Amino acid sequence: MLKKIKYLGFLFFLLISQLADAQCAMCKAVVESGDSDMAEGINNGILYLMAMPYLLVLVAALFFYRRFLKNKI
Repeated sequence: MLKKIKYLGFLFFLLISQLADAQCAMCKAVVESGDSDMAEGINNGILYLMAMPYLLVLVAALFFYRRFLKNKI
């Protein structure tokens, strides 16, 4: 049961991040002088760059976890 809650929590945070409109202060200042399409594109780029390290760590952790379970059995 606890495992399902962890997976659902991870899925929730992964999906909710698509709704976040976070921008760094410098990017926001530059974009405020431009059009809204450019601002949305920069915002999506920031979210993409933010998510990649977390996904890489997750894939590495899953790889080592499976490898550990295979060696344990």
